[in-house]
Amino acid sequence: MDAASNNPTPEMIEAAAAAWLSLRDRGLTQAETAEFMRWLQQDPRHAAVFAELDLVWKMCDRLGAVPAPSETTSVPDADLLKPRVRQKESRIGRWAAWGAAASIALILTLVFAIRAPQRTIETAVGAFQKLDLPDGSVVQLNTATAITTSFTGTERRVTILRGEAFFNVAKDEKRPFVVTSGGVAVRAVGTAFNVRKRDSALEVLVTEGRVRIDDAREGRSLLPLSTADEPSLLVAGERAIVPSRSNTLEEYPLTALVEKVDSTVTQRTLAWQERRLEFDETPLAEVVTEFNRYNLRQLVIADPTLAKKRFSGTFRADGYESLVRLLETDFNVSAWHTDREIVLRAAR
Repeated sequence: MDAASNNPTPEMIEAAAAAWLSLRDRGLTQAETAEFMRWLQQDPRHAAVFAELDLVWKMCDRLGAVPAPSETTSVPDADLLKPRVRQKESRIGRWAAWGAAASIALILTLVFAIRAPQRTIETAVGAFQKLDLPDGSVVQLNTATAITTSFTGTERRVTILRGEAFFNVAKDEKRPFVVTSGGVAVRAVGTAFNVRKRDSALEVLVTEGRVRIDDAREGRSLLPLSTADEPSLLVAGERAIVPSRSNTLEEYPLTALVEKVDSTVTQRTLAWQERRLEFDETPLAEVVTEFNRYNLRQLVIADPTLAKKRFSGTFRADGYESLVRLLETDFNVSAWHTDREIVLRAAR
């Protein structure tokens, strides 16, 4: 480490603090969090500068609700960008000047961030990912999942493009947390729930708190009418299934089927978080579909009668070979192996 790194200038500290603030709002990884804590402890000035910058950011956060400026006003006044002649100044004066400059820079950053494209996060087949979102919420992504995130001063929005995700939402009554997918909007303030996007339907399982489920186009609730004065809500221990629009006649509005689920069903539904698949008297066709979500080598049922047979058990998500061995030894199934597939047939 060179001498400049051992004795950083105020400008160097300010630049580092701005970089850490940007990373924090993006969401720090575990390694980045450890590095950030080390940086804060290296020099008392680090924490002081970061705190001031964070305060300015929070003051500017309310601008997130302001409409983006037009093309004619999006460029800052040229006078603001003119170089200033540096003179000797007091510590207080220098920090005041820095605060004004930082405010301008952050305002411009926020204006352009409002118009920036959404962030997209994806997992590959067989991969899982846990993300810390900028607001303190946590999302876990299952295999072959893709989401986009967009956070403003008035709303936190996540769109599920495909796959499955579990959300543990930080409470913020001023900024609802909305998960959209296939024309359905799941709205929460502080709660935990699982969302799976299937071809045929969207499934929402609430494990903590309550959520609204609305038609994203019309804004109306998709849940059955409640007898209470309050709007209908999906509560912990309930699951809602909303058919996809492709499976619903356009003249009939979307509606959700709501069912109560016990702890066993909840555990089975969320077993993927521990890289497990659990089945209870499940048709082999569905078992195969689940395994194929997590593995590049696909299982294929070549015998229609075999597809209807029911199976129970717990397997690793990547343990399709264990399933095949079980079928061969205990269920009179023959398996033909290729590089990409394992074809299952009833043994003759």
